[in-house]
Amino acid sequence: MKLKVEFFQAIESLLHHKLRTILTLLGMIFGVGAVIAMLNIGKGAEKEALELIDSMGLRNIIVKARTFDDNKLKEIREKSRGLSLRDLDSSKETLPFLSSYSAIKKINTYSIFSHIGNSEANVIGVTPSHLKMANLKLKNGRFILPIDDLLYSRVCVIGSRVAQVLFPQENPMGNDIKINHLWFTVIGILKDKVLIKSEFEGVRLKGEQNNIYIPIQTGIKLFRFKPVENEIDEFRIRLKKGFSADIAAVTLNHLLKRRHKNADDFELIVPEALMKQHRDTQRIFTIVMACIAGISLLVGGIGIMNIMLATVLERTREIGLRRAVGARQKDIKRQFIMETVAISAVGGVLGIVFGFFLSFTISSFAGWAVGWSFSAILLSVGVCTIIGLIFGIYPAIQASKLDPIEALRHD
Repeated sequence: MKLKVEFFQAIESLLHHKLRTILTLLGMIFGVGAVIAMLNIGKGAEKEALELIDSMGLRNIIVKARTFDDNKLKEIREKSRGLSLRDLDSSKETLPFLSSYSAIKKINTYSIFSHIGNSEANVIGVTPSHLKMANLKLKNGRFILPIDDLLYSRVCVIGSRVAQVLFPQENPMGNDIKINHLWFTVIGILKDKVLIKSEFEGVRLKGEQNNIYIPIQTGIKLFRFKPVENEIDEFRIRLKKGFSADIAAVTLNHLLKRRHKNADDFELIVPEALMKQHRDTQRIFTIVMACIAGISLLVGGIGIMNIMLATVLERTREIGLRRAVGARQKDIKRQFIMETVAISAVGGVLGIVFGFFLSFTISSFAGWAVGWSFSAILLSVGVCTIIGLIFGIYPAIQASKLDPIEALRHD
């Protein structure tokens, strides 16, 4: 109760000089707000990065065929036949760190329609393991099975947008769609998986809503391709636990270079390395923002010391009177420290409000993801209080050491 009374007395004392108190508070408000906004943006960026990297698979290594103009492609084909299923087979047979794998072949289409509508969806031949490797989830039905590949089955799994376009008023399950000259039966529908961005650390990402998946062997066997095309456009391997992604990528690259006779017709994407690159970039951003927020809090602390020293000077006679009627040095010291705590607490609360406003503004206008962090509030208010106390202790000590007789004589 005594502390509560002293706290409200401190607030009342600060309100006697409203403008000066407000100016002192600004430094703390901006500092706390900057810390909260910085941590919220960092948390949002981390969450966004994890969502984007999830579409590639953090423990995957992706091998993609490069695209070239016709003349360059013919020149490359003199040395290398391009990315193929045999490359994937060799990787499985040679490399000990693979736990699973999948392959992709994009089908060139000129017509996709159902008995209700038509679509411009992407048709992709995939291995049965693609569902797991790409972290996809089914809404209805099933995904492609190994038997579908063996029998060149004409079955397909469609994205949510394809389902809405081709079957707006019907359940797509069991219905047929025609892709180019062939009919395929819908056996599954994927859940929505909306990507926040179409690019991550320079790597383009694509959503799954507008895709149609068919067995890869069906696609290779029944559709036409140019003689110089790659047999597959991409394959993914997943690493066993304990293996370094960087070392695995170097080993895989060496194997494929030998198979392709050093032709530079493929590229490796290592999501784990991309995540590390993103975190390094984010760390630099966090350090810069922390320095800015620290400077603002430091300025706020200096402001607190300034106002407390001025308060001590103005209230010298009051201090002398209190000492004369029995107040001890520690009572005077506690009084001024309580005023420091009060101004830090008010600055911290207003800083929290400003921090969330700043986070919302940045999210709205800059398009950055923001994650709301309770730890950001605790950290910023804690730092604010500590700085306030550090800069408030000196004026409190000065006030407690005033000689009562000299203080009473002060005009």
